[in-house]
Amino acid sequence: MNVIINGAAHELPSGATVAQAVQKLTEAVSGVAVALNDEVVSRGAWSSTTLSEADRVEVLTAVQGG
Repeated sequence: MNVIINGAAHELPSGATVAQAVQKLTEAVSGVAVALNDEVVSRGAWSSTTLSEADRVEVLTAVQGG
């Protein structure tokens, strides 16, 4: 299945979850936020929220600095 993660196409297995999409981009365990089709997905729902063909996932990571 093809999904868009941070603007780029990625191939994921059918039934893939938001958690799997996040793992495609980062191994960070904190400071990460996710939106699926413009709706924020709470961290507790990542592993139970399945993706569909052509879904848009935005993965945002916190950055320190000034």
